[in-house]
Amino acid sequence: MKKILILLSFLMVCIFLQAQEVQKVKMSELLTLIRESNHPLIVNFWATFCGPCVEEIPYFQEAVKKYENSGTELLLVSLDLPGFFPDKIRTFARKRNFNASLYWLDETDADYFCPMIDSAWSGVMPATLLIDNKTGYRRFFEEQIPRDTIEAEIRRLAVHH
Repeated sequence: MKKILILLSFLMVCIFLQAQEVQKVKMSELLTLIRESNHPLIVNFWATFCGPCVEEIPYFQEAVKKYENSGTELLLVSLDLPGFFPDKIRTFARKRNFNASLYWLDETDADYFCPMIDSAWSGVMPATLLIDNKTGYRRFFEEQIPRDTIEAEIRRLAVHH
């Protein structure tokens, strides 16, 4: 019994550490992830220095957990400076219990990557794309989203799953 508990504890730590790894991603790779997704997807663009970004992430996590049966996935895409990758982003995310997939966008030209996500995106953060390729649902926000709006949007996104 003791060995089983130790094994389970080890597995939980591995899962936690894996969830907290920060993956470097180019815009082309991120667009492929979005385009090939077969489940509801929330792509949140944030940075460690952005107060409104950090404030809304727990609300996304709560709502995604509430609708986890729909397969909705949250991707947190950091727009921090290169010097923050990976250690400062990972440490920041762990301290705040971010439990979504973590990416760091390895791009410096916002004029290049912003319009690829949405033609209206000026580069303001936070920015969030909600998309479901199966249903055609797509919504983009270039602002901090209030908690109740986050839940309502994720409910709409997850409704067909």
